[in-house]
Amino acid sequence: MNVAKFVMFIFALAAILSMVSIGYAIAIKSVWVSILAIVALCLVFFLGFKMKRKFRDQGLL
Repeated sequence: MNVAKFVMFIFALAAILSMVSIGYAIAIKSVWVSILAIVALCLVFFLGFKMKRKFRDQGLL
């Protein structure tokens, strides 16, 4: 597994953990934690897609 695919795996894992944290925040009925989890999910997706474009432009994917 090359470095680019490992980095994308880390982004995917972070996105999954963000989605799980949204469910956990709903379970404990915390509005602030759910808002932070949604912001974290959007940030992870944004950075992941940006990194994927960078890797694709460099020919690593």
